[in-house]
Amino acid sequence: MLKKQKVPIANVRVPVKRVKTLDAEKVRTIAEDMLENGQTTPIRVRADGEGFVLIEGLHRLEALRALGEESIEVYLVQARLH
Repeated sequence: MLKKQKVPIANVRVPVKRVKTLDAEKVRTIAEDMLENGQTTPIRVRADGEGFVLIEGLHRLEALRALGEESIEVYLVQARLH
């Protein structure tokens, strides 16, 4: 089950492979939408020590960062135990 919460943007780490997929135009479009509607869909992260690692939502994360926001709504994904 996904647990929704707010976390500081500074505590979300983006894996290097994911950064390479960043599209600046898409970030700008999402940021404009967020100015009007706010964040409608939380990003997905997993816990990693003191912070979090991004799983899904790179463009939403970067859009909020560009808008100067300090926190972001996330779904905290729990790792499955085998």
